[in-house]
Amino acid sequence: MSGSQTKEPNGLKIRLATENDAAALCRIYNPEVSETAVTLDLVPRSIDEQKAWIRDRSGGLAVLVAELDGEVIGFGSLSFYRDRPGYRTSVENSIYVDRGHHGRGVGYELLGELIEAAATRGFHALFARIVGMQEPSIALHRRHGFELVGIERQVARKFGRWHDVALMQRML
Repeated sequence: MSGSQTKEPNGLKIRLATENDAAALCRIYNPEVSETAVTLDLVPRSIDEQKAWIRDRSGGLAVLVAELDGEVIGFGSLSFYRDRPGYRTSVENSIYVDRGHHGRGVGYELLGELIEAAATRGFHALFARIVGMQEPSIALHRRHGFELVGIERQVARKFGRWHDVALMQRML
C-alpha cells in the first residue's frame, strides 16, 4: 500500500493509522470489548493506551484505517502471531468496523489491504483467530483465501462463559 488511496467508487479510503486516530479506534473497539465476545479484551482502552497500541505496531507491522468522508469507520491491524523469535515470519490480523457500517464491504477492503501489507513486509503466514465461530468473519476470511486450520476449544472465558476460537490461515 502506498500512502492514502481510494479503494472504491463510494469514496472509501484505506490508509496507515496515526496516533491522531486513537479516539476513533476507541469509539469502534471499546463497545466490542464491553458488549461482545468478538474480542477477548476485558477492559476498554483509554486513548493513551490506544496510541501506545498504534505505536507498537508501527514500522514492521501495520494498523490501517478505513475512512469515509473523512470519518474513520473501521480499522485493521497486523500483530505478531507469537512472541518467540522463531514465529517472527507469521502475523495475525484483526479487523473492526463501526457497527453502522457492517455489511458494506469495509472489512473486505481492510483485509485485502492487510494481506498486501503483510506480503510487502515479508511475512510468510497470516492468521486469524475468530471467537465463537462467527460466520460473517469466517466467510470474510474464506473470500480472501484463508482456510480453517483448527478449533481451539474453550480456550477463552468472557462474560462468565467459555468460548471456542476458530483458527484460520493464509500463506502469503
